[in-house]
Amino acid sequence: MAKLDNLLTPRGDTMCDYLLKIQNITKKFPGVVALDDVSLYIKKGEIFGIVGENGAGKSTLMKILYGVYKNDSGQIFLDGKELKNLTPLIAQKMGMSIIFQEFNLLSTLSISENIFVNRLSFKNRIFVNWNVLNKRAEELLESIGYTMDVKRLVSSLSVAEKQMVEIAKALSFNAKLILMDEPSATLTNKELDKLFKVIETLKKQKITIIYISHKLDEIFQICDTTAIFRDGKVVDTKKTSLFTKNEIIQKMVGRTVENEYPARTKINFDEEVLRVNNLAIKNKINDISFSLKKGEILGIVGLVGSGRTELVRAIFGADKKISGDIFINGIKRSIKSPQDAINLKIALLTEDRRGQGLFINYSIEKNISSTIIKKISKRMFINTKLETIIAKKAISDLKIKCTSEKQTMLNLSGGNQQKVVLAKWLVSEPDIFIMDEPTRGIDVGAKYEIYVLMNSLTEKGKSIIFISSEIQEVLAISDRIIVLYGGKINGEFQREEIENDKIMKHAIGQ
Repeated sequence: MAKLDNLLTPRGDTMCDYLLKIQNITKKFPGVVALDDVSLYIKKGEIFGIVGENGAGKSTLMKILYGVYKNDSGQIFLDGKELKNLTPLIAQKMGMSIIFQEFNLLSTLSISENIFVNRLSFKNRIFVNWNVLNKRAEELLESIGYTMDVKRLVSSLSVAEKQMVEIAKALSFNAKLILMDEPSATLTNKELDKLFKVIETLKKQKITIIYISHKLDEIFQICDTTAIFRDGKVVDTKKTSLFTKNEIIQKMVGRTVENEYPARTKINFDEEVLRVNNLAIKNKINDISFSLKKGEILGIVGLVGSGRTELVRAIFGADKKISGDIFINGIKRSIKSPQDAINLKIALLTEDRRGQGLFINYSIEKNISSTIIKKISKRMFINTKLETIIAKKAISDLKIKCTSEKQTMLNLSGGNQQKVVLAKWLVSEPDIFIMDEPTRGIDVGAKYEIYVLMNSLTEKGKSIIFISSEIQEVLAISDRIIVLYGGKINGEFQREEIENDKIMKHAIGQ
């Protein structure tokens, strides 16, 4: 019988060419096969892309590699050594680090403290040697081309800066393999370019990167090899350059998606449902006025810091405004809290679904019913049968992948969590939907389903304010776009006037 290292992989290389060998990994959860006989072979210094629908098993595999979950069967080899009984601590000692979509940083500590948390360098075993600690943190950041004051609190950092701290933290463990799960989800294009330069720097240092993303343009730009996951299985793996975008989409979703965006039904927008006059929030937005028509999708574009999220949170009563008026159906309304907004049939899908949009430790059922507790309760008792019926229908309508309505939110993929956020607002039957980054971290197939749902809602007379960092997405599905810059409106465009270059010029202040 041939020795393991003499066998050929599906890619035609010998087994000894690889830093990481994942062989026949299977992982089951109650009622779900999350990973089904998965095998991958990843070279040293390679940028290895993984794509697939939400719930396809990508993040489950990463958690197994990092010791968060234990695989039911199969083997993992790193540098020729089989990894058994993995824990995150063992994974770190073996040279693996992971960067999750939601950062794992402590906001009240400094950059250097976060990098070396639980590994502080002491003088005389009593006092922390801050000079050594800070110098080493500076060296790690400089190794990826970044210069920062390592004494700064993490709470003061931008999203891109936090990303770099996570990478420096990974390198502090002498990582030879870095797992990146949706690292670009919250980055602007400029920040993304910086991240790609850092990844190329790591590649030159022979550090291997597994890069998970729903953004196929990124996969084609930086990944040497790409694996496609569907329903817990690897359906194809080859050099990224040998794939086409349509081929990847078809293999991800198991069907052909002819268009990335559905056709927008032309609607005459006559009736005004929302008007905002001279709205201002201290140090955030100033003198913003606009209207929203019945059946309209109004896109809001702006770079990070432009005031997009602050604007919609003020409309929803989540942030305090210092001036300005809000009119609903021509009547001036006082919205001082989210409950006031909900009473006026306004819904807000927040940018941070885990932190603000969900009760993450509760069931799908409880999350969906959270906006209609009064409707399904009598004399302080919830009608649990009705609650279950409503949840089951929402799960079916939105094709939420789960074992049952009783499943805990924490165990759902990011895309399915987002569908639950949508479901909880849909059951409350609002007239105005404010959607802040509703497709962030969601696969191509699920995005298309959300676009179709948005069209369906507007055809029923609902109105939508839509925010996204993906300019092309806003251009494709909006009827009208307003552009924010520096907390003010810096341009407004009708559908027939919408052009990418024109929008971007206004977004950067021109």
